[in-house]
Amino acid sequence: MSTSGGQGPAEGDERAPQTVPEGIPLLEAETPPPGADRRELLIITGMSGAGRTRVANTLEDMDWFVVDNLPPRMLEPLARMMTASGGGVQRLAAVVDVRSGEFFAELLSILDELRGHGLEYRILFLEADDAELVRRYEQVRRTHPLQGDGRILDGIAQERELLAELRRRADSIIDTTKFSPYDLARHIRQRVGEAGAQPVQITLVSFGFKHGLPLDADHVVDVRFLSNPYWVTELRHLSGKDEAVNRYVLDQPGAREFIDRYVDTLEPVIAGYERELKNNVTIAVGCTGGRHRSVAVSEAMGEELRDRGLQVRTLHRDVGRE
Repeated sequence: MSTSGGQGPAEGDERAPQTVPEGIPLLEAETPPPGADRRELLIITGMSGAGRTRVANTLEDMDWFVVDNLPPRMLEPLARMMTASGGGVQRLAAVVDVRSGEFFAELLSILDELRGHGLEYRILFLEADDAELVRRYEQVRRTHPLQGDGRILDGIAQERELLAELRRRADSIIDTTKFSPYDLARHIRQRVGEAGAQPVQITLVSFGFKHGLPLDADHVVDVRFLSNPYWVTELRHLSGKDEAVNRYVLDQPGAREFIDRYVDTLEPVIAGYERELKNNVTIAVGCTGGRHRSVAVSEAMGEELRDRGLQVRTLHRDVGRE
């Protein structure tokens, strides 16, 4: 027996019960769930000479928004720039240290204010032993910011005292005494959790030797061992991107074999660049004029590299140049 008066669905009716007035859409059906709040505020601080600049540069390469030598009072307005979605800043790193002079004394109270306003952050503290800090300052021939009329060691001792409470509050402490700049950058990538997040970007540039080598080339490939389409009347006005020229160049004996073997040779090189944090590599592929052979070979080489999972773009510097 069915019920009356709109008290519920009839027996056996599997439709969902009516929970809102008719004609008004369910909230869950119309409103997408909020995205995860991935905002991050990282405060980089620590001893002068311990590698703060290298850390900042590494994070910048990892697409963080980085501000160096920030007065502590600017932390809160800068942190409020971040947004949880859209195109706003979501990962902000601020280098705050004794270079800000008298303003630095405000840092601890401002950190308390940030937490009081619900703005979360992490503190990354960098340090090194006295001997290494002295060596680094003497190597670059700079004075310590707190040295004054004294020795470098005097400035280091005063800085350690000023930073003692901040060090106690730090979420992460990195001793860079035995790190080279590259070791530190690699360590930061691993610490932040994005090792390998910045793959090598390969740029293949075709060019003509008669117009000069590209100045930014890391590798130079000479494909003048292939017959030149320029001497074929029907092909002269075309470029290596045209199918007829492409076939003429790549169907020659040794062309495909050269490309395959060269790409095989590049694989351990690219892996080494990734380990050494070299993010951009330019390979210049040259022929006489930079219009036919170099264009066809660089395009084919780019396809082969992409098939192996690498990021590649091709540029043709001298096409259209007399």
